Amino acid sequence: MQPIQLVHASLGERELAAVAEVFASGWPAGQGPRGKALEAQLVDRYAVGDAVALCNAGAALHVSLLALGVEPGDEVIVADYGFPAPAHAVRYLDAVPVCADVRADTGTIDPRAVADLITPRTVGVIAVDTVGIPADYVELQAIADRHGLFLIEDAACAVGATYQGREAGALAEVGVLSFHGRKGASSGEGGALLAADPKIGADARLRASFGIGSIFDMGEVVGLPIPEFTRIGHNYKLSDIAAAILQVQLDRVGELRARRDAVAAQYAELLAGEELLTVPYVPEDRTHAWQTYMVTLDPTVDRAAVATELRAKGIGCGHGTFATHVQPVFESKHKCPVSAELFERHLAIPMHAELGASQVERVVEALRGAVRTHAVPTRTPGRTA
Repeated sequence: MQPIQLVHASLGERELAAVAEVFASGWPAGQGPRGKALEAQLVDRYAVGDAVALCNAGAALHVSLLALGVEPGDEVIVADYGFPAPAHAVRYLDAVPVCADVRADTGTIDPRAVADLITPRTVGVIAVDTVGIPADYVELQAIADRHGLFLIEDAACAVGATYQGREAGALAEVGVLSFHGRKGASSGEGGALLAADPKIGADARLRASFGIGSIFDMGEVVGLPIPEFTRIGHNYKLSDIAAAILQVQLDRVGELRARRDAVAAQYAELLAGEELLTVPYVPEDRTHAWQTYMVTLDPTVDRAAVATELRAKGIGCGHGTFATHVQPVFESKHKCPVSAELFERHLAIPMHAELGASQVERVVEALRGAVRTHAVPTRTPGRTA
């Protein structure tokens, strides 16, 4: 039987045609006409003040913190459960990431945990839309406003998701998107910064290009403009090749998310009533982008054994995502027991827009058999082995 991949990018002929146009234009590098068109498309789609196309979401987080004025020694509260890019970005600036625990039902940052962690050194919060489900932005924004903190939405996994009718990525003063190969819109690698304030976007754009403006723009000027390096920056530009792919992908977000929704609905139906695992919970006021589909295994189930069996049958699976505070480089005095437990019990199973109904059925059949095989029987009180 053909393997069923954990993830698969939905790229086709339209994307190839867009790349061919860039090749013919003679400008494949960053900050060219395709990059500008993509940024305009993002501004329109998300109704933000500015959008900056970048090489990845990690770069977007980094320049966001720089533009917001984070300094060495500052504390930034970060969601503990998720890929630890926010904590990395904070450490890039010699600031201190403070890990906040998460909700047990959604895996998103718990506003109560955020409130409890604020100190005089706290300058901001980075919330994460964990594997595609938005966090609680009404409560988080209220906390940020009350304490004079910035709020960043790490929507890297949530392209296509919504919260109270609004697009994920535009739910805070700064939003970060990822266009990695497993996301709702993909160019293989890529990212974007969305800013409510155009000044933040302009600052981030300079920092992402060594502190100078667009070389393409300068080449269009009659004469010989000499660029000036106005600040220390980085080389975080997104190529026009990737930008062209993303223009097509953004047009397809609704179509691709509908396919993922159908896969998620089929999983939920087929796994309903299974005692040894639970399916994801989505509150009524938001929608899930389904970057990842994670089931929560019963504590009696040997997750490693289940994964080994699934992979032996050609079915991709993974641990899900990360509890940041237990990673050696971020080991923290702030314990996050909910995050730690989710890190131990979650299992990611195949989720992408190319999955067919028969493949989902095959995954469910294999998963159900594996969890039942690898559940450790609990002892009856008073009985001995």
